[in-house]
Amino acid sequence: MRQDIDTICVQGGWRPGNGEPRQVPIIQSTTFKYDSGRDMSRLFDLEASGYFYSRLQNPTTDAVAAKIAALEGGTGAVLTSSGQAANFFAVFNLANAGDHVISLSTIYGGTHNLFAVTMRKMGIDFTFIPPECTDEELEAAFRPNTKAVFGETIANPALTVLDIERFARAAHAHGVPLIVDNTFPTPVKCRPFEWGADIVTHSTTKYMDGHGAAVGGCVVDSGRFDWMAHKDKFPGLTSPDESYHGLVYAEKFGIAGAYTAKITAQLMRDFGCAQSPQSAFYLNLGLESLHLRMDRHCSNALAVARFLKQCPEISWVSHPSLEGDKNHALAQKYLPQGSCGVVSFGVKAGREAAEAFMQNLRIAAIETHVADARSCCLHPASTTHRQLSPEELAACGISPELVRFSCGIESPDDLIADIKNALARLHS
Repeated sequence: MRQDIDTICVQGGWRPGNGEPRQVPIIQSTTFKYDSGRDMSRLFDLEASGYFYSRLQNPTTDAVAAKIAALEGGTGAVLTSSGQAANFFAVFNLANAGDHVISLSTIYGGTHNLFAVTMRKMGIDFTFIPPECTDEELEAAFRPNTKAVFGETIANPALTVLDIERFARAAHAHGVPLIVDNTFPTPVKCRPFEWGADIVTHSTTKYMDGHGAAVGGCVVDSGRFDWMAHKDKFPGLTSPDESYHGLVYAEKFGIAGAYTAKITAQLMRDFGCAQSPQSAFYLNLGLESLHLRMDRHCSNALAVARFLKQCPEISWVSHPSLEGDKNHALAQKYLPQGSCGVVSFGVKAGREAAEAFMQNLRIAAIETHVADARSCCLHPASTTHRQLSPEELAACGISPELVRFSCGIESPDDLIADIKNALARLHS
């Protein structure tokens, strides 16, 4: 029976049996006991399912991953230690030294640095293209060694909405998957698989957790991309893995399971970016109210954006659901029930005024965080995107006066009053 997403938020992933815990239990154990070495050997050879070491898999994290996979409409998911780890795994699972990946230029600064600096040191090249690029420019970005296209459903903090269908068509025409970071809208507001995306990532630290309690990430597979149909492009999935005695993931686990099986058996084994059972437990508590919180985040943000639009101290306002916003048409297509709780805007007097405005706030705190139950704000140019050059900042849609304001689930009247007071104090 197909369940509504509200029900999956509350009950997905964990089905207790008779006399078992109603809440997902925290299996806080590094290891698991077996009666014979032969049983253990079968697990190491991927010939049987089960648990032997929590760096690879754990019952608590698997239950929560299964919930997120169900929310997104995917066939499998893997929890990671952070959103950065999730994006790294999502790409590195496909691309090796000598390969190439296309990424939207508007992605989060930390992800941009991961791609442009760290993964380039590993021999993977990236081409960054603007979301408004022409079809000719998009086509020209592909190379014979391109392995994926990467973008964010809603860019952080530019709030550009990804035209998922367009980029999915281009990726598929070249035999590669589209990877979409769906952190800001969450599956409550957008399910990228329904628009042609193949892989979805999340920083679960944000709305999914929702309470600033635990850092985490997730990679979800749609189970629809046919790796064997593009065998030469993805040897890591379609040719023998000698570290598992010649196992071929696409043959052993099929279209629906090969991608996440490789992340678990190979990347998690070697990099160890596992989410802890305790963090997964906190994440699950957040997921249980995600469908309720997202409606409030979105309505608060729209109310704040409409207020800021009328303020003489503000030079511009960006929110996908705001009438007249340059992303409004795409938001109506992909995010008709609301987009996210984040509003980006420019303080007319410039960078110093933007920083003074944030210091004047009393409800919203200055934090290196976003998408939390409590409102917070940040000056991206001097914090999260500090490593980027002026040219890279411009490509990401970040100007010196930009303030990223994350609306929590407080009273919208109180948030607006706090902003109004902070702006008034700029003149005092």
